[in-house]
Formats: sequence, C-alpha cells, structure tokens
Amino acid sequence: MDGFNEQFLISVFIIAIGYLLKKGNIVKEEDGEAIARVVFNLTLPCLIIVTFSDVEFSNSLLYLIVIAFVYGLGIGLLGLILLKRDSRYDRGMFGMMIPGLNIGLFAYPLVEGLWGFEGLKYFGMFDVGNAFIVFGMSYIIAGMYAERANMLETRTIIYKLFQSIPLMTYLIMCLLSIMKIQLPSFVVDVSSIISMANMPLSLLLLGLYLNFTFAKGYGKLILKFLAVRYGIGIITGLLCYYLLPVDEMFRFTLLIGFILPTAVSVVPYSIIFGYNQRLVGTASNLTMIISFVLIWGMVNLIM
Repeated sequence: MDGFNEQFLISVFIIAIGYLLKKGNIVKEEDGEAIARVVFNLTLPCLIIVTFSDVEFSNSLLYLIVIAFVYGLGIGLLGLILLKRDSRYDRGMFGMMIPGLNIGLFAYPLVEGLWGFEGLKYFGMFDVGNAFIVFGMSYIIAGMYAERANMLETRTIIYKLFQSIPLMTYLIMCLLSIMKIQLPSFVVDVSSIISMANMPLSLLLLGLYLNFTFAKGYGKLILKFLAVRYGIGIITGLLCYYLLPVDEMFRFTLLIGFILPTAVSVVPYSIIFGYNQRLVGTASNLTMIISFVLIWGMVNLIM
C-alpha cells in the first residue's frame, strides 16, 4: 500500500508540474495537442508493442474486450434514456460523454507505475473494447443529436476506427500473438526505449489540460451526467470485484476501469458537431479530478 500511495503522489506531482508550466506561460494549453499526438501515435503504441510482445492470451483477457464493449453500450443507452427530457442539443452533448473511458492517457500511466506490464496487458485488452465505444458509439450519439446531423456517415465511423493507431496496434499485436509470430527483438527494444516516455508525457498532458474555471448555468445537467457515469460505474465495479470468480488483476481492471474519466475524444467531437466546447471541457475536467480521488480511495480501501 505504501508503494501505491508513493506512486500516486508521484503521478499527482507530475500532473502539478504540467499545470504550473501552463499557469506560468512556459507551455501553453494549445501545445498539449502536439504532445497528445506524440502520446497517442508514438509512445502509447510503442508501450502496447512492448506489453503484448510476449503475452499469452487467456479467455479472461479476451473477456475484457467484450465486457468493455457491452458496458459502454449499456451505459450509453441508459444515459440517453435518462436524458430524454432534456433538449436534443443537451442530450447529444452529454450523451456522447457518458459511454467512453479515458484509458490510454489517464489509466495507462497510473497502471504502469502501480502494476507494471502485468497490469497494462489487462487494461490494454479492456481498452480494445472501449475503443469501439469511443470511436463508434460516442461519435454516433454526437452526430445523431447535432444540428448538423447529416455529417454522420457509416464510412466516417469506420474510417475513424481504422485511423486510430493505438487500436490498430492492439489488433495487430493480438493477431501476431494468436499466430505465434514474434516481432524482431530490435523492434521491441526500440519500442521499449520510446515507451518509457509515455507515463511522464501523459501525466504532464493531464496537467496542461487541467482547468479549475468551470462553465455556469449547466449545474443540474453536469450533476446528472456525473451521477450516471460514476453511480453506475461504482456499483458495477464493486459488484464485479466482489462477485466475479476470476483473478484479482481482472477484478481490479473492472473496478478501476468503470470509474475512469470521459474519453478525450469528446472535445474534438464537440468541435466537429458544434457543441459547447467550454462546457464539454468543464465536464471532462471534472471527471479527471473525480476519477483521481475515487481511484485513490478505492484502492486504499480494498488493497
């Protein structure tokens, strides 16, 4: 437990450095887009390569893909039902933020520091199912309720899925593992070196995006959004942790996975479909803060 709290404090400290760099105008929030591109398109894929280069897939790991997908689908549909009395615009804006989880940027650096590659392979498989929700369901919800709803096309959704380098890396590494094909050691060694930058860059990026000024006038809707995400997430996570007859890392993945922040893709979606970017950013920031506190509390209570 001391090791967990120490790693958590280190993570908070690195996030604080990113926030202070932004407040001191040393690095601007707009610079975060470039850092995010490096993380999602280079350091994270390299980390996936290293993590899955020698993984032997078990049924439990494959089940995580299905669970993440079914959970996202279920909570997304439930969110739309609970938002049915709100305006079409608000239903689309908050509905798209409910199902997706921020695993690559938020969970990976924490999991890497706490459980190493053993934890990463579980969260990696969980992220495969989540990716179909983030680039599929969230995008569909955003488009269905937007004023420019005609922008939504099936080919656009498929293109976005195959445009995701982390998702493609997951699928390729899974396929290679199933076919018993080993990557050249040189590729794994180079990926290992690059992957070391993933945790600090991801945490610094969270600090750059952290914002304590929140939009006003949407208090009830934001509370409803948070209640749906975290109420269902906490209950589902605890039930899975205490009732499922599987190994502890599997149960920890679900316990923590269901209370992760909303996916970062909701911000570009808000731009594409004409939603209130500041409000989406407000809700996204709140989920990062709440998830940090919840994860720290959950692990300290259970471990």
